[in-house]
Amino acid sequence: MTAPQPGRRTVRAWRHRIRTASPRPVPAHPDGAARPDGDASVRSTGRPDEDASAGHAPARAPGTDRGTPAPDEDAPAHAPARETGPDGEEAARHAAGGVARSVAAWCTALAYPLLLHTAVLHESEPTGMRLVLPALLAVLPVALLRRRPLVTLVLVLAGGFAATVTAASVLAAGPGPVGPPPGTAQRGWEGNAWQVAALQAVVTDAALAYMAATRRTRTVVAGACAALTVQVAAASYHRSGSDRFVSAVLLIVLAVAIAWMTGLMIRERREHARTLGEQAARQAVTEERLRIARELHDMVAHSIGVIAIQAGVGRRVVDSRPAAARDALAAIETTSRDTLAGLRRMLGGLRRADPQERPRDPAPGLGDLDRLLGTFRDAGLDVGVRWRGERRALPPDVELSAYRIVQEAITNVARHAGTARCTLVVDYGTDRLAVEVTDDGCGSPEGRGPRVGKGPHGSTDRLDGTDGAPHAGGGYGITGMRERAALLDGRLTAGPRPEGGFRVAAWLPLPEGTR
Repeated sequence: MTAPQPGRRTVRAWRHRIRTASPRPVPAHPDGAARPDGDASVRSTGRPDEDASAGHAPARAPGTDRGTPAPDEDAPAHAPARETGPDGEEAARHAAGGVARSVAAWCTALAYPLLLHTAVLHESEPTGMRLVLPALLAVLPVALLRRRPLVTLVLVLAGGFAATVTAASVLAAGPGPVGPPPGTAQRGWEGNAWQVAALQAVVTDAALAYMAATRRTRTVVAGACAALTVQVAAASYHRSGSDRFVSAVLLIVLAVAIAWMTGLMIRERREHARTLGEQAARQAVTEERLRIARELHDMVAHSIGVIAIQAGVGRRVVDSRPAAARDALAAIETTSRDTLAGLRRMLGGLRRADPQERPRDPAPGLGDLDRLLGTFRDAGLDVGVRWRGERRALPPDVELSAYRIVQEAITNVARHAGTARCTLVVDYGTDRLAVEVTDDGCGSPEGRGPRVGKGPHGSTDRLDGTDGAPHAGGGYGITGMRERAALLDGRLTAGPRPEGGFRVAAWLPLPEGTR
């Protein structure tokens, strides 16, 4: 039997809770970039790239002579934000529904004793009041059901048993000052006693069902034994034949069994719902972790690859061509700053208290491809671009996925293909966006994982950061690209071409409004 799987709505709800779990909003820098807030040792400087460029010394770690820098005095005080949005409205509706259900339950429970009391007031004999008090005793203890279910059950049974004993003693006394007058009143007394017993049985079964749904089996067994004993004893007080007594006992046992089974069914449903909630929470956490991993991989791997190439160029020409070495260092600085800005943007998005809030910096898209390809061309990779179809604005998630797929594919070419040329094709179709990156290199088709350098201290001999050794494998680039395409119900293929080289192609479907 397979484990139950949570639905998409449940996973989206948990993902929403995870993204809104930030305990407090994060203040922003004057320039609009989000500042990581948290440990004081991490919060030493607001903008490390600008501090470094200005010649500022790095922040000292805790325990040095100057200690940890003091927190920002101008930072606004953080107060716990009131829960708003869909989750807050749903909680308010749930609370209002709980109050309405409680009021309805109490009105139903008190209806019969009040009606019985009204009927007794119109009787010529005041002895009927003796049944109202046991009837109230059989209903009022329900207020203690959630906190003291066993005590509630005992009080309810005591009320019903008292009503039965009272009715039996009055009827046994016969007509007179203690008993009811003969005739119709006597039959009414017996009928009222049976009604109180029926009310007590209903409340008892409800209490047993609640105990079976919320308490341990030991407590439920004790309550069921007490209910059976008291109700069977009460049934024996009534003047009836053995057949009617046996029928009453069978009804009592059947009612207790049904109440117990109902409580067990409620318990199983709650456990099933709790299991689904836990699975949805784990799935949402896993999806969020994979999303963050994809963003980090696509952002950092590309930048580190470009930095490695430029560093190799600078190392080789630092003596013969100082100007080229300076250009390589400038490219390294620019790439590092862009990477740091991207990390800040991603951390700011993760720390936003409201996930519906628009980010300060827009996510990259197809309009940023020229700038991306420029970094590769500066690193010595000739990237040819062909555009097909009518270029138009697409949904941000489609443009971001296409941008990241192109970025990762060309980064793999620069790092592992062993060639200085590749081709990018962007095809704007009517119902889908297609991107394709091909090269004529000799890279390994097994995932194009990072190669292992074998030079001294991990250095390599080639400008792409490798020494021509075989691929180590185990990279997550193609896996991440496939996941990005699958999230949009698209598909991606990656593999060697028959004529040589490698090919990465992705097809991303477009929504109806953008076709």
